[in-house]
Amino acid sequence: MSKPERVPLRTILLLSAPAAGEGFMLMLISLYLMKFATDVLGMAPAVMGGILLLSRVSDAVTDPLAGYWSDRTRSRWGRRRPWMLVGAVPVGICFALIWSPPTTGVGGVPPTLWMGAAVLGFFLFRTIFALPHDALAAELSTDYLERNRIFGIRRAIWGLGAISVFVALAFVGKSEEPRALLAWIAGVGAIATTLAMLGTAVFIRERPDHQGRGSRSPLAAITQVLSNRNARILLGVFFLQQIGVGGVMVLAAYYAEYVHDEPEMLAPMMGLVFVGSVLSIPLWLRLGRRFEKKTLLLWAMTAVGACLSSLGLVAAGDRVTLYGICALAGLAVGALDVLSPSLQADVIDSDEVATGERKEGVYFAGWHLAAKTALGVASLLGGLALSVIGLQPGTPPSPEAVSALRLSISLIPGVAYAAGILLFTRFGLTRSVHDAIREHLDGARYGHAPGPVAAAPGALGPAARWLAAPRTPVEPQASSSGGNPSTLR
Repeated sequence: MSKPERVPLRTILLLSAPAAGEGFMLMLISLYLMKFATDVLGMAPAVMGGILLLSRVSDAVTDPLAGYWSDRTRSRWGRRRPWMLVGAVPVGICFALIWSPPTTGVGGVPPTLWMGAAVLGFFLFRTIFALPHDALAAELSTDYLERNRIFGIRRAIWGLGAISVFVALAFVGKSEEPRALLAWIAGVGAIATTLAMLGTAVFIRERPDHQGRGSRSPLAAITQVLSNRNARILLGVFFLQQIGVGGVMVLAAYYAEYVHDEPEMLAPMMGLVFVGSVLSIPLWLRLGRRFEKKTLLLWAMTAVGACLSSLGLVAAGDRVTLYGICALAGLAVGALDVLSPSLQADVIDSDEVATGERKEGVYFAGWHLAAKTALGVASLLGGLALSVIGLQPGTPPSPEAVSALRLSISLIPGVAYAAGILLFTRFGLTRSVHDAIREHLDGARYGHAPGPVAAAPGALGPAARWLAAPRTPVEPQASSSGGNPSTLR
């Protein structure tokens, strides 16, 4: 077994600092951009929806390319940080421009064109920064448990940024000049996030032995990812999870208004989920030292699926039960937020055994794309459900419509999570297998004889079975630091 790595807390905080800004930016866009564009700017909902859809379609191209180029880069700054530097300043500028559009056009540029350029620019440059940043988090440690700590702290900081949006919108709602205040808040957030991104890109260090070790072509990289059985399972599980959560998010506002007749319940519902997920992170880190990641994730997925699928059973106006369900769901979501990316990093180690390459960028691009695609599918399913239900704004819903809405908000997450749990039971990368993988890789890197993989028959994926057979160890490319993975100047 490789010697456990303990990453200094200051290094993890430096890496995680941009997550607060990213959480704030993405949550503000998710919760308020459509309303801001339609109610404040007077844009047609279909136009704003088309802009958001186009940004997601473009991600299908930019995400894999950004991940691949990041993996292949070789420079004195490493392979991740140059791309992070490229994305940091433009993403802040574009975010500020989203919330400061002209009402009548500037220099002949219509507000719609302004908004379209700002939104597309934001998501493009966020991809350029975020994918190398996610990959760098996975590379910070090779230790099975230390990765939980890294992603746990990072997710907690992201959650704090997301929660701050609820506070910001409360002030905006009470302001006499909400548009001006929103523009000021967005500007401050953009500056703070950009500074955090630049600080991470300048001062963090990378592993020199990972430089330039991506796949030779984007197609080969994608093929290798999809040929990794455990990676395919994680992609499928993550896709199904996001459909379940996304379906609830699409229907939540209608659920609060038409089932409970209290639209103001929406903010506490979502807030409790986010607060619960952040507060539960220390618990999941502690449990992660005693139980397998797979076991904990199965527990958490079962809890989240049960909570979300029970929303349709809550009596109208029963705040105590509803808020309790949301808080419990949040506690379980914390495990998914922490352990899923940690497990993704473990899967990437198995890819190195099979290919001799380090493709964190391409792997995380796949997970990003799966999440975005799933949210699009969830929006489609939610929209179809609403069309069938036939709710009319300003008109009291019929009992049949309320029942159909209850069924929809329970059925979508219930089916998605049940399928995800069933699929995840086939995941085969345990801690003992990962320890054997790391022993082999570290032994090859530092000239020690790699040991065999010991596991029950059928428990190993193709990469681990490959490892068990006698063959020449993987030889990573030599680095100028003599193989020491600690720093890159």
